[in-house]
Amino acid sequence: MTAPLPRLPRPLRLAALPLPLPPLSLFLGAVTRRMSKSHPEMIRRLGDYAGHRFLIDPVDLPWLLLLHPANATMTAHRRARPPAHDARIAGPLSAFLAMMHGAEDGDALFFSRDLSVEGDTAAVLALRNAVDDAELDLTEEVAALSGPIAAPLRGLLGGAERATGLTLHRMTRLDDFA
Repeated sequence: MTAPLPRLPRPLRLAALPLPLPPLSLFLGAVTRRMSKSHPEMIRRLGDYAGHRFLIDPVDLPWLLLLHPANATMTAHRRARPPAHDARIAGPLSAFLAMMHGAEDGDALFFSRDLSVEGDTAAVLALRNAVDDAELDLTEEVAALSGPIAAPLRGLLGGAERATGLTLHRMTRLDDFA
């Protein structure tokens, strides 16, 4: 049995409340485009499901995220006005990050009800498989967009990971022994 997923610290939840959505959407879009360019196999693996719109609902944050893989876009939306979508995946941010980075098995997160799915479950399964195969690393993707501050940003994200327990980088076999 794995340890319980970490909770997003209250100060981070509160800090997210006033974030303006347009700059957040610009940042998320840049990261999504970067991931799409550096992992084109992810979009190919989705096949027809790449055209679907996935509502990512990190339940411990004040907004929803809409991912449209075919357009390589991700936008933030207020909970009061969820956008149209084909499938919704809900759960704590820590579950999404752990699954994305290979620290937790996506099937286990669904069966344990840490993540829940509504709508087109076949599309969600295809997305999960595509993300698993792509072996994404959020820290490296953000660092790649950061130019000369990439190295200090990696250190900052590593510290944030240690302080919060959130998985912010791709897990490797060596991480299992750290």
